[in-house]
Amino acid sequence: MELLIKGVYRGAIPLGIMLINSLSSKLQGLTDDAYAYFIYGLIIFFLGLASVIYQINQWSFLKQIIVHYLVMLMTVFPTLLLSGFYPLDSLKDLLNVYLQFNKVGIILFLTTYLISYFISRNNMKNNGTAI
Repeated sequence: MELLIKGVYRGAIPLGIMLINSLSSKLQGLTDDAYAYFIYGLIIFFLGLASVIYQINQWSFLKQIIVHYLVMLMTVFPTLLLSGFYPLDSLKDLLNVYLQFNKVGIILFLTTYLISYFISRNNMKNNGTAI
């Protein structure tokens, strides 16, 4: 339950910021921008909520990756489809969105993994602990 609350906070804080941006844009008459901020806020919320999956120490790293991917597939991917940001006139369009979703996911995963790896490696060196 503690991880769920942590995940809600991680997602709700940036969602709140994006909702403020969305409302501000709406009040300025920028309805397309307001909608985009709202959609991005939802995606950020889902990312923040699911980020705690990597803190479940009882799960292997592979299981964490698979569960996180499935959660993103059930939350972020449909949000992208419903957003209207992409044409969805054919099965090919749907496949293109799915491929882009996976490309961005791989890039984000590898980036955050490498950053985490180098931070933990640096922390171990600073603490005098061997890797």
